Amino acid sequence: MAVPGAFSVAGIAVSGRMSGADLLAFKPTMDELLASGEDIRIVEVISSDYEGFGPGGLVEDLKLGLGTLFTRHAAFKRVAVVSDKEWVVHTVHLVGWLVPGELAMFGLDELEAAKQWAAG
Repeated sequence: MAVPGAFSVAGIAVSGRMSGADLLAFKPTMDELLASGEDIRIVEVISSDYEGFGPGGLVEDLKLGLGTLFTRHAAFKRVAVVSDKEWVVHTVHLVGWLVPGELAMFGLDELEAAKQWAAG
């Protein structure tokens, strides 16, 4: 997804259970974003049916975070998390300090606002 006339914004949609295979499939996209040399702005939409990590999901998430994201911390400018799940909101507030760049939470009904914020 892109917001016209603004910085490029990458969109990520998460639903069901996130497995290690899902994260491994996403890693080339993240590597491509990092290789672009541009500021990274992300809108992550966590759907109502998201249930958390499935097999291998947590391990691959930690590998991606520690091995990729933290080594390029300055590349991340804004991350908007969009969800209506209370436990996701609480988790993001708890571990948000680990997320590189600015972080903001939005409800599912605020997707357009999240896109605009991430692009700003």
